[in-house]
Amino acid sequence: MSGGARAEAAQEPSDAPSGEPSARRADTRNVRTYRRLLPGDRVVVVAPSGPVEPARLAAGEAALRDLGLDVAVGKHALDRVNLDGSAPARDARRGLAGGDAERAADLADAWCDPDVRAVICARGGYGATRVLDLLDWTALAAATEADVAAAGAPKILHGSSDVTALHAAFGARLGITTSFGPMAAGLLAGPDTAASGTDGDRAWSIDALRGALFGGGTALPGARALRPGRAEGPLTGGTLSLLTALLGTPYAPPPAAGRIAFLEDVTEAPYRIDRMLVQLLQAGWFDGAAGIALGSWDRCGDPDELDAVFAARLGGLGVPVLAGVPAGHGARQGTLELGAPAVLDADRRTLAAGGAR
Repeated sequence: MSGGARAEAAQEPSDAPSGEPSARRADTRNVRTYRRLLPGDRVVVVAPSGPVEPARLAAGEAALRDLGLDVAVGKHALDRVNLDGSAPARDARRGLAGGDAERAADLADAWCDPDVRAVICARGGYGATRVLDLLDWTALAAATEADVAAAGAPKILHGSSDVTALHAAFGARLGITTSFGPMAAGLLAGPDTAASGTDGDRAWSIDALRGALFGGGTALPGARALRPGRAEGPLTGGTLSLLTALLGTPYAPPPAAGRIAFLEDVTEAPYRIDRMLVQLLQAGWFDGAAGIALGSWDRCGDPDELDAVFAARLGGLGVPVLAGVPAGHGARQGTLELGAPAVLDADRRTLAAGGAR
């Protein structure tokens, strides 16, 4: 089926009961929602992707402790190697936070520790896709079931950007919701010199994180409706370039049928964003999507050109499209519970997920 035919099929009537929107419903009966944190809960910061600056990691740890959490750090979080695994690293910001096996071990050790309630990623960059083949998914699943038996719900995996690869794999393979939001050595540590932002933006982001992880979160505001309407469904998606990178792999994100797809990215030119959207459309990933929420597109070119790209590529799906949601790489980074039931109201310009009101 061609991309155009898929877009037409996405608008055909569904089997939903009368009175319901024609957007398809996704089956979420087997998805377990993560347990909200409590003061004193133990969390572990790991670095599954790019190398971490020690000062920013320390600042992020302090921010997490200010939330009342007991914070530990993975054994290899401050390691630095080149892409080929050699050391010393040639660049403080590029390369990897240790070898693939070491990064995978830190992640697995934290996830399988019954005393840990959340695994917080330090930063993005590159490298999360390289650990996926090294994870013992049987052991991770057993640890998840043990958490559910002991605490009534799984622990939290939190991060964004490159961590989208982990969100997709953990969500699909472990049947859990995960948390997409600001990271320990990212915005939690203070505004990044590469992006604009104020202390007020950071405070807003930390408040949003607190609500999402501890409970009592509120809906995120959108800036403008590119296509009106209201949609309900589980939230899926993440950073666009990672979603496309996973296509054709064993860790590809499940199709967005019946779901609200959240998309964002950083430093990608409009033509590259257009190309990635075309790839997802041609792969059928958007078939039957219930709605689209567009986050921040930090340093991605002319906003008007981006809106034109989004309208041209996504408007044909015939579903609500809300742009300007403050989540992703921007100055304000809201936290979203991927896999959780969500409501997108493009007319009121809001996106609520995971019990947010």
